[in-house]
Amino acid sequence: MDRIDKETALRLLKDYDLLEIGEMADGIRKNLHPEGVVTFIVDRNINYTNVCINKCRFCAFYRDIGSPDSYLLSKDEIFKKIDETIAPGGTQILLQGGLHPGLDIDYYTDTLRAIKERFDINIHGFSPPEVCYIADTSDLTIRETLKLLKDSGLDSIPGGGAEILSDRVREIISPKKIKSSQWLRVMEEAHGIGMRTTATMMFGSIEEPEDIIEHLDAIRKLQDRTGGFTAFIPWSFQPKNTEIGSRFTVHGSRFYGATAVDYLRVLALSRIYLDNIKNIQASWVTQGLKLAQVALRFGANDFGSTMIEENVVRAAGVSYRVSKEDIIEAIKSAGFKAAQRNTYYNITKLY
Repeated sequence: MDRIDKETALRLLKDYDLLEIGEMADGIRKNLHPEGVVTFIVDRNINYTNVCINKCRFCAFYRDIGSPDSYLLSKDEIFKKIDETIAPGGTQILLQGGLHPGLDIDYYTDTLRAIKERFDINIHGFSPPEVCYIADTSDLTIRETLKLLKDSGLDSIPGGGAEILSDRVREIISPKKIKSSQWLRVMEEAHGIGMRTTATMMFGSIEEPEDIIEHLDAIRKLQDRTGGFTAFIPWSFQPKNTEIGSRFTVHGSRFYGATAVDYLRVLALSRIYLDNIKNIQASWVTQGLKLAQVALRFGANDFGSTMIEENVVRAAGVSYRVSKEDIIEAIKSAGFKAAQRNTYYNITKLY
């Protein structure tokens, strides 16, 4: 299939029948992954702090410093969580947190070194907003910051903080967060020093279809230049307990987020448009196990993580929990072979 342009992508998103676009995406998935294997990883989200100065309107997780339920994990607490991750075969931790005004570069480098001294585990951590904040508060460039983090033990970077790469939308839902160009710059700099990253998209807030296309196009262009993205993960905004969900209205009525049909349509379009990214991840965390199974026929080839712990989406009132065995059974019952992978999408075990 030839590469599609933005105009064609917009027509697919707005006008095509859901099953038609799903079939197109499924065909591309089969070409890229003809062996019929769907992968997953055993890992844990470790949110080292929920204190954040950004106060994004779509987020239910952040707290002000000094809030009764704010926290900052100690190293021993982080170590305990890693022990609990390794026990069932975990190979990765996703280390992310809010932008805590009391932390400096030494906190991050010391934490990374302490983890690597004790554990043989991949640290997938510090999304672009965190990297920019560390750089700004330490009077360092983005590249200098990334090199320091990498030298201290950071292995790869998650795609958090992308939301929609449209500054018009970002100005409304997260006015204090970094701009689209900064998110893209962090990823390009990371790729430039040999770090692999993922890319994400949170849709279903207040964006228009054109914004979704611009987001996908920005990711595709960067991947053309660097080849550094391992996977793309689209997920839908969860409005419960957020400022947008409680205060914002769209077209005169309270906003309730994307539907299951919206999710499958955007997922399928992502598979079609991002012809230079091999892996598309289903989001059982926001959609549940059954819809994630359906997503495997709409372009997804990866089931994400067992996510032994997850806090950010749960704060927005969505709390799907699944075991490794649940994931394996879901993949197999959908007609695929299940395989455990590592951070870099190399298969480590077939089931």
